[in-house]
Amino acid sequence: MKEQHLEPKQELYHSIAKIIVDSKSSLYRTTNTILLNMYWEIGKLIVQDEQNGEKRAGYGKHILKNLANQLSLEFGKGFNERNLNNMRAFFNSFPIWNAVRTELSWTHYRIISRIDNPDHRIQYVNHAIEGNWNTRTLQRNIDSQYLGRLLKFPDNNDEKEVSSFIKDPYIFEFLGLPNDTAQTETQIETALISHLQKFLMELGKGFAFVARQQHIVTDTSDFFIDLVFYNYYLKCFVLVDLKTHKLTHEAIGQMDMYVRMYNDLKKGDDDNPTIGIILCTEKDETVVKYSVMSENEKLFASKYRTYLPDEIELKQLIEADRLKLELDDLT
Repeated sequence: MKEQHLEPKQELYHSIAKIIVDSKSSLYRTTNTILLNMYWEIGKLIVQDEQNGEKRAGYGKHILKNLANQLSLEFGKGFNERNLNNMRAFFNSFPIWNAVRTELSWTHYRIISRIDNPDHRIQYVNHAIEGNWNTRTLQRNIDSQYLGRLLKFPDNNDEKEVSSFIKDPYIFEFLGLPNDTAQTETQIETALISHLQKFLMELGKGFAFVARQQHIVTDTSDFFIDLVFYNYYLKCFVLVDLKTHKLTHEAIGQMDMYVRMYNDLKKGDDDNPTIGIILCTEKDETVVKYSVMSENEKLFASKYRTYLPDEIELKQLIEADRLKLELDDLT
């Protein structure tokens, strides 16, 4: 009788596959840790040698160039002068080895080590790990001043403050929409859903997509909410309404109604109160001041751009809102 060949059980396959994946992941982490530690130790020796050497102009550069030539002959171009400078910057940025998170790659740390502000460096490390950012996403978020656009800089003592999860402005350059052509709300909304992964990255940590044009039915009317998300850090639903014009009191009133309805009809007993974000092209601070938004800590209005502004424009967009927040705190 001919021998019958049976397909392996799916359960067995998945068990073996998990072992392989876990082993490869463990091997990567081990190799990555060894590599990072090597670069950190080299950077430490370079810094210590410079500190102990003569304090004359050009000393460090002269020593580093000769060192790079020697190491490159023995170990290859991975130890050229540029990379040795990166190792020195790595150690200077993270002088305590235990502060180095080995979940990130050497390329991540090369990018983060260029950031001057030490608090920002730590936050970008944390966000890159929590958001599983690749190096391209990390560089994009640094270029777009991801942390600077948060309404409140993250505080490790109070990580669940809503304002540390909301940005102003939001940057949607990844949509690839033409700047010289007006877009409808539907077109932008469709583009955001088509680039959902990048949209979630821009929204920030903890956001998960729930629905588009979610249908809400009351006893007398039907309503459709543009975009609905859930944030598992804040443990609440987040409603997003997209406007292609300046903020109006009608848009604020509509979002206030949506939030109240969602709390009443959709929010679970274990969920925190729903948050509403209106994305608009410009904000009228007078409208904000004399609307329900001024008294409701769960309603926000943020500007958005479908392109990455240059450094000057981006700085102006950020500073205008920060100045307004500071003045509000004083009054």
